[in-house]
Amino acid sequence: MFKLRRNLDQLDCFHRQKEHDVLNAREELKLCRQNIKSLVEQRNDMEEEIERQKAADNSVVVFRLRAQHKHLCQKLQSEEELEGHINTELKQQELELIEVEVELGRFSLLRQEVQEEERVFQALKAEKAVTRMQQERKASQNLQRKMQHLRDKQAAMLKKEESGCQKEIEEGQVNRKIAAKYLKETIKRMHQQEAEKKQQNRELLEKRKQAVKSLKSNIAATQESLRVQQSRAKANAQKKEQQQRQLRESLQAQGINNTKHMYQQKQLDEIKRKQEEFEKRQKSKRVEIVAKILQEEQLVKRRKRHQALLPKPSATDKFPSLGMAREKLLYYLDPSPPLAREERDTIKLREFSNISSSSSSASSDVEDLEETMRPEVDHQSLAESLAEPEFSGLWEQNCKKLLNEKTMLGQTEVKQEEYATPSGNLNMPAKKVHGKELKGPPFTSKPDIILFKDFEVGKIYKKKIILTNISYITNHCKLLGVSAHLKDFISINFEPPGSLSTGMSCDMQAVFQPMINEDLEGEVQFASAVGPFSVPVRCTIKKCDLEVDSQFLDFGLHVVGQTISRTMTLTNKGALATHFSLDTSTCLSPETSQVQMPSQVFVNTYQISGQNTTCDNQRSSASMGTDEPKQESQELFEALQQEQPVSEASATGPEALPEACVSTDVDAQTDQGHSDPGDIRLGNFREGEIGPFQSIKLEVLFTPTIPGEAELDFHIKFSDLTSKPIPIQVRAVAVSIPVWVVQPSLDLKICMFDRLYQDSIMVQSRASTALKLTFEVCLEMRKHMEIVPKTGFIQAQSSFNAQLKFLPRCSLSKDAKTFFDRDTGVLEVPMTVQVAGQVKPVHFTVQAVVTTSDLEFDRTEVDFGYCSIYQSVKSSVRLTNLSLLPQDFGFLGVPEFIEVQPNDGFGTLLPQETLQIDLIFSANKAKEYSFQLSCKSGINRDFRLSCRAVGVRPPLELSHSLVQFGATAVGDHSTAILYLINHQTNHIQSKQPIPPLVKDAVVPVAPRLFSFTLPKDSDISITPSAGGLLPGERCLVQVKFRPRLLEQEIKEEALRLLHRAKLLREKELERNRHAEQENKKEVPVETGKGKKAPVVPKNSNVSDGPQTEQPTESPNPADIQPGSEQYEEARASLLYSFTQRYSEFTIPCFVSDGNPPEEDRQAQPAWSPFNTLYLKLQCPAVQPPLVVISNNGHNIIDFHQVAVGEKVIKRLTVQNISKESLDLTSSVLDTHGPFSILNALRCIRPGENHTLVLAFSPSLEKKYCETLEVRSQKMTLEMTLCGEGVVPAVTCSHPGGLLDFGYVLEKESSSQVLKLQNSSAVAVGFRALLASLSPSRPQGGADKLAFLLGHYTDSQVQPTVGTQNYSGLSVFSAVPVEGSIAPGQSQDITVTFQPDHQSVNYSDRLTIELMNKSKVCVMDLKGAASSHNMYLYGGDLLTVPIESLLPALITSQPPLTESEVMEKPTIPVLVTLRACYSAGAITPAVRELQVGCIRSIQPSKKSGEFQWDNVASLQQQGFSVEPSKGTVEAGHKRTINVTWNPHCGYKPYEVVQTCVPLTLKWDETNVYRVTLMALVSATAD
Repeated sequence: MFKLRRNLDQLDCFHRQKEHDVLNAREELKLCRQNIKSLVEQRNDMEEEIERQKAADNSVVVFRLRAQHKHLCQKLQSEEELEGHINTELKQQELELIEVEVELGRFSLLRQEVQEEERVFQALKAEKAVTRMQQERKASQNLQRKMQHLRDKQAAMLKKEESGCQKEIEEGQVNRKIAAKYLKETIKRMHQQEAEKKQQNRELLEKRKQAVKSLKSNIAATQESLRVQQSRAKANAQKKEQQQRQLRESLQAQGINNTKHMYQQKQLDEIKRKQEEFEKRQKSKRVEIVAKILQEEQLVKRRKRHQALLPKPSATDKFPSLGMAREKLLYYLDPSPPLAREERDTIKLREFSNISSSSSSASSDVEDLEETMRPEVDHQSLAESLAEPEFSGLWEQNCKKLLNEKTMLGQTEVKQEEYATPSGNLNMPAKKVHGKELKGPPFTSKPDIILFKDFEVGKIYKKKIILTNISYITNHCKLLGVSAHLKDFISINFEPPGSLSTGMSCDMQAVFQPMINEDLEGEVQFASAVGPFSVPVRCTIKKCDLEVDSQFLDFGLHVVGQTISRTMTLTNKGALATHFSLDTSTCLSPETSQVQMPSQVFVNTYQISGQNTTCDNQRSSASMGTDEPKQESQELFEALQQEQPVSEASATGPEALPEACVSTDVDAQTDQGHSDPGDIRLGNFREGEIGPFQSIKLEVLFTPTIPGEAELDFHIKFSDLTSKPIPIQVRAVAVSIPVWVVQPSLDLKICMFDRLYQDSIMVQSRASTALKLTFEVCLEMRKHMEIVPKTGFIQAQSSFNAQLKFLPRCSLSKDAKTFFDRDTGVLEVPMTVQVAGQVKPVHFTVQAVVTTSDLEFDRTEVDFGYCSIYQSVKSSVRLTNLSLLPQDFGFLGVPEFIEVQPNDGFGTLLPQETLQIDLIFSANKAKEYSFQLSCKSGINRDFRLSCRAVGVRPPLELSHSLVQFGATAVGDHSTAILYLINHQTNHIQSKQPIPPLVKDAVVPVAPRLFSFTLPKDSDISITPSAGGLLPGERCLVQVKFRPRLLEQEIKEEALRLLHRAKLLREKELERNRHAEQENKKEVPVETGKGKKAPVVPKNSNVSDGPQTEQPTESPNPADIQPGSEQYEEARASLLYSFTQRYSEFTIPCFVSDGNPPEEDRQAQPAWSPFNTLYLKLQCPAVQPPLVVISNNGHNIIDFHQVAVGEKVIKRLTVQNISKESLDLTSSVLDTHGPFSILNALRCIRPGENHTLVLAFSPSLEKKYCETLEVRSQKMTLEMTLCGEGVVPAVTCSHPGGLLDFGYVLEKESSSQVLKLQNSSAVAVGFRALLASLSPSRPQGGADKLAFLLGHYTDSQVQPTVGTQNYSGLSVFSAVPVEGSIAPGQSQDITVTFQPDHQSVNYSDRLTIELMNKSKVCVMDLKGAASSHNMYLYGGDLLTVPIESLLPALITSQPPLTESEVMEKPTIPVLVTLRACYSAGAITPAVRELQVGCIRSIQPSKKSGEFQWDNVASLQQQGFSVEPSKGTVEAGHKRTINVTWNPHCGYKPYEVVQTCVPLTLKWDETNVYRVTLMALVSATAD
């Protein structure tokens, strides 16, 4: 079917193509024939033209036309040939088309069959599509149901999750509260611990300070004693030399050989001295032996006493196996390595051997060694016995508990050691085979232990094991399995070999695949003919095994100034890398301190070797006591304290040094070392990474700077948590150089510039030969410092003195910038003494504080200005002592017109002290003064101060220069009156200092201007503050003192009140907390049967823990603004607590030289500073008896803006805060003013209040201000009343006049909105008044009657109030009737027109007026009502503009016929047209009528129709109506123009009248009978 359809489609396409080709050929043939026809016509025309030209004998044209003719003939021939060709092709194509049509006819039946099959196929396809659509719809529905189910499930899950989250949040909140409670307690405890720790550190620091102070004092005393001894030795040596000289002279005088005699005498003295030394040494040894014996006896007694208190030996002593097990367990628990113990024992032996070697005989050495070793053994046994528990067995139980808590994966080293021994691994009972006893396992494994060392998680490890039969029989082995906890990690590949003879072996493979990073232990179990046996398995993770080659570094003895280096090797024997760092801090963990204990014993014993026995015993016992419990250490310490006085008492003699031992003990107890570790430092490589099986060299440097022992303890810490820090101890001894300066720091104290200071430098030598010394001064200090002599020789074991000269120049800060601090004046110069043959030079420091000797004035010149001869002027200068030393000063040669105070210019200035010097200048003449004051210091330095002044005689004079006000209350005022007088008359000499030549010149006198300048923020006011005085005049000046509180004082008081309130709140919270805690304690908790503990409700105020109020920061004084609540409270508090205040003011009054220049009167006049007057005021202030407690305490009552005509009332309350009753009176206000008092004043007792009622009613638009005085016996309280009258500015959106509502259906309404805008700054009240509702309108229709009788002269005039509703309700209404409009806001007034019957005379008048009777707008309201939707408006009035006052008369009328009843009455309308006649021409008359359609609220038609009848008859009489008919949309109007143009035969003064009906169609039809009346008038309206 599809193939046949395709062939048919191809055939149809071929047929269409052939038809198209035939049509194209026919079109081409048609065009060709048209061309041939046009060419033939052109040829004929051309032949006719040729004949005409031939006849005209125009040969040229003929030849041209013949050529054209020939060309046309050729074209015609070619077109005919083309026609024949196209005709042939057309026939051929028509033939082919016919053949195709024949072929289509042959396939017509097949075409029908194919169409039928296609129809069936399309139907089947549609069915399949419908089926598929149904399936798709079902699938989509199923999918939607699944999606809905999934959404429901998700919603349920979300709801469940939300509930779970909410529950978790609630639990979290509860837990957070509990955690916060415990966190607060923890923080509090931590704070307490920190405070205790700080206190301990403070106490320790204080102890160290005391120790340092005592050490300094001891050093100073020692130095002083050494200095005394040296001076004494020097004096003895000089005395001895003098004696020897005298002896030598006497011997020489006697003739004896003095040299030989002196040598023999020296030999005898030397022998005697050695003998005395030997006796002293022997005596000290004897004392030491006695002290040792006494100490040993006391130790023996104490050991016996302790042994008597100890229990009997435990079971571990009876059973050596238990003792060995316990000793092994203690070995594993003891963190100290065995090497340290061995070292400790060897060090003890070495120490005691050193001590014993100092004795006199060999036999006593052995005895001393035995006796000294015995107490040590006793100490060890004592420590072991004291470490034993009180009850036997507890220690083993604790160890068992400790071992049982560990899992199989992490067993102890004891169990590992058991696995390591093959006898313990394969433990089997002894069996006999063939008469031979078989001991041990029947098979041995190679290796003995299946060991997987340093494994990594995730990798696979394999190991081959060989099992050998070592039994005496043929045996077999069978794999039973591995330990249960190793089954997940280890698998065994083992094929049973069968029977194995003795010595035969078999192999197996163990595969280990670790999953966890932990040590594992177990066994592989086998069965044999003899019995079961097992092969142990051990798996270990990567670990760090760190050690150093030596934990103790000893540098030995070295001279100061050298640098020595030692290295130690840190080795990691494990397979795990780690990060290491060197830590020199002393705060160690408990494990670290345990590791450090043995080395501490060694260090202490090493430090005390070579010293006396007392110090040895104390150090060793103290070091050993650290390993014992606290109680035992305390007992040993008490015993040592008891023994210490005995040893000190026994150590007699000048060479026994108990002070050294005591100081050493103190140093050991406080600082745990008596030397600075700063000389020993670590190398640059202090931290890094150490890999597996790697070694690293660590360097330690020793650079001694101070003689003595140096030590440094540091730890090597590792990032691996399982590796403990390794303690390292470094010790070194520094030996001082042979030559030193006795005073290494030479302090010259405080020195002044340009003054010479001297001091001596003493150099001491302990060398055995003379040495050359060279003193070097740095290049920068050679101008200021010198040492004499520069070079010298110091003898063996003697001293050398040099002289230091210091003369500091002023250029010291530039020359020695590195040594001299210019700001502090500290000079620190390093000096060097070069010693011949000595590597390190001797350094010492010269220190001084160099200061200046200057006295400085704060200014170089004092200008007293222009000083009146009647007054004194004081000017203050500040004199500063810039030196660090006190200096005397004095002003010498002071002139008589100046006075220097205090103490008449003499005194002493302490270092850096500044003293204010008052210079009082009193001019005795009107002239210029210029002088200098000389101030001399105690070292005769002169400091000058220049002064200048001008003495003047002022032109004006004050009647009083001092005003003393009486006690004035705060808020009140006091007034003083004085006069300013101009004493000048006509001419006077100028008071300015003038040259002598013009001194007697007379100048004219000008008026004087004056101006008082008040200090800023003062309580003083002066009236007038400026003005002018003519010669001989005087001016009254009023000075007013009005005390008030300062703003800064008020803000400070506000801060104080806030802080006080905060403290009260905290105390209240504390009291509540204590009360709650007591209530909790008093509530009994019953736990009996059936009784429940009281449940605290959720809403109770009982808190679970102490609640601390969050600290609130105190506000800044700048944040407290005037007028705020805190500000006013503080102000009131200050007023209530105010006592008194005294202040003084000096007010200057500036006086001018005359009037402004005549050319410019607005210019500033010339002011002379020397004409200035001064007025001194003394102002005491006291507490006010009367205060204002309302209006925030302000005395200003501001009524603000009030509309003119309105009245506002405010109240003011005053309180009597004095202790007496006050009679209140007031001043009289302006009777014609807007302010008034509405109540009377009365007497108020102490603490009582009184309220004043004040009213403000402005009548004009302006600002008002008056002062009201409330008077009492002690003060007058002034109150300022102010307000502003404002004319309300209210505008209406309607300008006024007529407001026409148009036509409305009766019993329906129409509304219009008016907007009132208030553009004034105050709220304005308004009223909407209707004339119909006015109470002043005449009742009963009297106004209508008057209108009808007297005023109805014009038909266009209507009364104000027109027709009203029959129902009695007002036709027009306004909403709202009254109200208030806020400033800048607007108000809408809705005016509604609602008639209840048909009329065109509805009217009223709406007046909108304000509360002050001013009118905003007046509107005449007009409206009409109709009973039909269509209406006609216009024409002349046929009735009076108001309805009749009489009711409608009911008269008898004849009955109407049926036709009259059916026919509706017509409505008469009169239209009068007046044409204008002028200048012989008539102007047509035109009138307008309006046809309207009222839009009803009820559904009806959209438009109405109107039509004029008999329009042709109107035209005959000259009337024309346009339009004659039409439609009117609802709610619209349409204008009809009625025009009258008289005809030619119109007679003048003839009235043309006709009547024409106008039909209005809506739901109903209404007919208006329009009467047209026309006439011609000379003056038409």
